[in-house]
Amino acid sequence: MVDFSAAPTTQIDSRGGKCLYAQIDEFRAAGPAVAVELPEGMLAWSITRGDVVRRLLTHPGVSRNVTKNVPSYTPGEIKWLSPWVDVESMSTAEGREHQRLRQLVAPALTPKRIDAMRPHVELVAERLLDDLATRPPDEPVDLHTIYSQQLPTRVICDLFGVPDDLRSEVLRILRVVLNTDNVPEEESAAVYVDMNVAMRTLIDLKRREPSDDLTSFLMAARVEGEEPLSEQELVDMLLLLIGGGSQTTVTLIDHTVRELLAHPDQLATLLADPARWPDAIEEALRAHCPVAALPMRWAKEDIDLGEGTVIRAGDAILISYLAHGRDPAVHENPGVFDIDRENKEHLAFGAGPHFCPGARLARLEAAVAVPALFARFPNLALAVPPDEIEPLRSFMANDVASLPVLLRHS
Repeated sequence: MVDFSAAPTTQIDSRGGKCLYAQIDEFRAAGPAVAVELPEGMLAWSITRGDVVRRLLTHPGVSRNVTKNVPSYTPGEIKWLSPWVDVESMSTAEGREHQRLRQLVAPALTPKRIDAMRPHVELVAERLLDDLATRPPDEPVDLHTIYSQQLPTRVICDLFGVPDDLRSEVLRILRVVLNTDNVPEEESAAVYVDMNVAMRTLIDLKRREPSDDLTSFLMAARVEGEEPLSEQELVDMLLLLIGGGSQTTVTLIDHTVRELLAHPDQLATLLADPARWPDAIEEALRAHCPVAALPMRWAKEDIDLGEGTVIRAGDAILISYLAHGRDPAVHENPGVFDIDRENKEHLAFGAGPHFCPGARLARLEAAVAVPALFARFPNLALAVPPDEIEPLRSFMANDVASLPVLLRHS
């Protein structure tokens, strides 16, 4: 087990939703960092104060690479953690190696390329909405499953050339890996294996039949003076880009729709002035950041946070992106969703060298998906009170398990 310098004071809560938000507030009040126990006995410092979150995201004494900084760690020993740290991608690379990997990916995710995807995103949304229109108007449907989840997944799978017969498996894996609530170790281990099998299946297909997609692009990517992606780097890069490029946007769409249905006055403002849709998207990113916490960072040196709290070299650090946007020291009334809020600052896409390269695509998809939904179904309504919507049981992904609505399109 990974060495840790302090005794945990509590266990992380994996029930999601209101429980997740309440524990963040509890930890913030307790200190600049709180020692917690994660699944399988893993120990880490939970960081939930906005200023400390921002500081540690770019701190030179904090690394995302466990193998180079924690001698006591053995790859694979913590099953649920393996998909996050036992990989060779931009998410774990540092310094020169991170720069190399980012340079190989960057040409595929330029603003011009992403903006050019709008017509395709609009077409995917239109087809999904056409399907929704065939559903009964006054019977509850799960918008999460049939719309929010489908749009980003289809877009990202189209972008990477994932064949139809592999898409359901990719979606299953991405959802399972985010569930951290009482998941058996053998199930976590199996998911890690399944992830690698699915990506290698995709790579083998593109070797036989390369096409105009990002998987084929990455396989052929070259930067002068640099090594191309190795086989394992390619597998891990695909997992990062396909997973990160879909599931976070699912969450963004879910929360934006839910909040607007819960605040019809704000929805009316947007419908009257479509230029303000970005205000709703940015406020959803602030109030309900899709990534609650992303494991894992590691201290390369002792870091004194004050108030008697010192993170020791080798300690694991769990930084809450969600907590920053809900910190009352950063935002007034942070739990209130308000598209008129002047300061919508958030860290939903991270900060520093590891800032999410897919941020522009996520915003584009939400900017298409949400307005199109309300344009097609202007009488859309929640089928249950907002507080009764079931959350995804995870301390990492801040999503709903379902989003029951009434279409009311007739």
